[in-house]
Amino acid sequence: MDDKRGTMTLYTAQSTPVLRAIERDGVCFSRAEYVRRKYGESAPLFLTVYGWFVQKAAERVPPPEGAQFPYWAFAETSSIDLSSAEHILTLEVPRDQAVFFDVFDWNRILQLRYLGENEQQEREFRQELELRGLDNQKVMLSSFYPEWKGRILESWERLFRWHERICAGDTSCVGSVQAGLWCIRREWIVSGL
Repeated sequence: MDDKRGTMTLYTAQSTPVLRAIERDGVCFSRAEYVRRKYGESAPLFLTVYGWFVQKAAERVPPPEGAQFPYWAFAETSSIDLSSAEHILTLEVPRDQAVFFDVFDWNRILQLRYLGENEQQEREFRQELELRGLDNQKVMLSSFYPEWKGRILESWERLFRWHERICAGDTSCVGSVQAGLWCIRREWIVSGL
């Protein structure tokens, strides 16, 4: 998974245009328009969540010039949806160039859920919402519940609770490692290009 040189082996599913850009330019950056194109009608939801991620991830790993949105990479190929993958790249990424987190925490955020310290805290928050006739989506997709929305957004900070430990090589703290990469560089690619 990682070695003494400060790199970590990660896997990413990418399209042919991404590979062409890497071959041509030596590096490829993701853009908002790619997210819009990929997710279609669901793009506003993804752009909202990705926008939050971009802002918070930049506090941990400053993006290089030209970076707008992250590429996703994983410590295990089992975390990749292979059914829609055109190319699987094996990367050796410097740990200081990635923002690390638990894939299961990220999935909760994609569902606009409150990210608690544990399942009980999440259950208690969900029950508080239900008592008021609310749910996570209703709160997050409207402007009528700023206090509740603020609590959910604040909870999302927990996404990064494992970043430092994973950077240091300790992956035992998470179910499955996911990483956000500001770019994909040719020199990181071990196989798949």
